[in-house]
Amino acid sequence: MSTATVTRSRRTETSLWASTVARFVLAGVLLAAGISKAIDPSGTVAAVRAYELVPPPLVTPIGWGLPFLEIGLGLLLAVGLHTRAAAISSAVLLATLLAAVISVAARGLSIDCGCFGGGGPVPAGETRYTAEIVRDIGLLLLAGWLAWRPRTRFSLDRWDGERAG
Repeated sequence: MSTATVTRSRRTETSLWASTVARFVLAGVLLAAGISKAIDPSGTVAAVRAYELVPPPLVTPIGWGLPFLEIGLGLLLAVGLHTRAAAISSAVLLATLLAAVISVAARGLSIDCGCFGGGGPVPAGETRYTAEIVRDIGLLLLAGWLAWRPRTRFSLDRWDGERAG
């Protein structure tokens, strides 16, 4: 085997494992966020309302639907099914949530993001916008990586007619 072939093989193997880690991290975060919101749908509705971004008639459907969107994406990523589509959908969702947090911070509202349940108004000084923004950017980068390199280990997706691990 030539040096170039060995190097290419190592790069492919590293990419497979990096994508697998990204897939499982995103799946875990989405499942944790979705399940914690699904347990308390009224709290999730209150969190959506606190952002003051959507018309009142849409607050309840978004509050009730968001947890199940997160759970669905998390399950697809956990089993590695339609990985690229799930990663792109996750990136769109994360970008939307990131924009919402940035908007709230810019408008000077004092709320808990409700990212993992709860949410709503909090006393001034108890917000964690910087940490939430950094976390969401990191997750967005993982989703971007996975959309670019969706081939992973332990996946139900099939690539080139073979299982990827």
